[in-house]
Amino acid sequence: MGRLALNALGSLLNRQSAPLLGLDISSSSIKLVELGHGKAGQLVLECCALEPLEPGWVTDGNVENFDEVAEALRRVVKKSGTRTRNVAMALAPSAVITKKITLPAGLSEAELEAQVESEANQYIPFSLDEVSLDFCVAGPSPGSAGDVEVLIAASRKEKVQDRQGLAEAAGLLPVILDVESYASRLAATRLIETLPDGGKDVVVALFEIGALTASMQVICNEDVLYERDQGFGGGLLTQQIVNQYGFSPEEAEIKKRNGDLPEDYEQSLLEPFIESLAQEIGRALQFFFTSTPYHRVDYVLLAGGSSVLPGLTEAVTRHTSFACSLANPFHDMEISSGVREKKLRREAPSYLTACGLAMRRFLQ
Repeated sequence: MGRLALNALGSLLNRQSAPLLGLDISSSSIKLVELGHGKAGQLVLECCALEPLEPGWVTDGNVENFDEVAEALRRVVKKSGTRTRNVAMALAPSAVITKKITLPAGLSEAELEAQVESEANQYIPFSLDEVSLDFCVAGPSPGSAGDVEVLIAASRKEKVQDRQGLAEAAGLLPVILDVESYASRLAATRLIETLPDGGKDVVVALFEIGALTASMQVICNEDVLYERDQGFGGGLLTQQIVNQYGFSPEEAEIKKRNGDLPEDYEQSLLEPFIESLAQEIGRALQFFFTSTPYHRVDYVLLAGGSSVLPGLTEAVTRHTSFACSLANPFHDMEISSGVREKKLRREAPSYLTACGLAMRRFLQ
């Protein structure tokens, strides 16, 4: 990839719809999803797999233990049973600078590239030699007849090379590098379209709750009204389990996922944690209301590994009075026989970003 193949709006994807893996690398795990098309045109989940990462291997989107993460990536590919080698990966939004600019319609690719480079100099606080740059035409400019809106995206070269290097070390070919929030939004938009009236004018607050952070995007008609990262996640509960019962962090995480904890766990740790998490979500929504003209949302959607904690959706509804549900990115998909459905149902919200990355295969 000479340019940063950010493919934010699907313009750069190879047209043949070749098989593609969506790979989401977070601070706590690697998630893999591969999608296909069924005979009736519906999406098919061909395979998916999840491999935990130890704390500190990836922090704030940076790969700190390259060899260990590359080995985990090899394991997740093997576990999934896929033979596909082309992958779509993503960078954290904090690692990517994006800017929409307006340019005259009808420019050639070379003219566009020259214009984008000269514009990028104004917005990017690094030398262009240090960044990977990409752009795509988003469509006609709403405010300026005869012009088009162009989305520019740039990231430091070392961030891009980190992701490329990981894929290559696992024997994979990185063909798309996206932004995590774009990928999760793509998968969420598919769910929003199943709402009454195709989800038109519906305001949805999407929270992806990971181990250390929760990212919030408020979406309406595919536009982002507001986004913000919050410093809370399920890692705190894991730490409380370690402190209370003396398990190692790895044991605590596994037991938390499987519900295999002492009898007093629910009352002494889980319930108070769920309450505080719901309060944080309520607080994040208040920030949105005070900094925008909006004063309500129609739905709260929860995704990410920590969203599946029992009782969380009910607690959020109780605290906010807004309808809250888990985001299942595989809703209405056909599930291949090789996928373990019971396990999938439990972990589905963890796969939202990986699913959005896998969906890049079908964007033209």
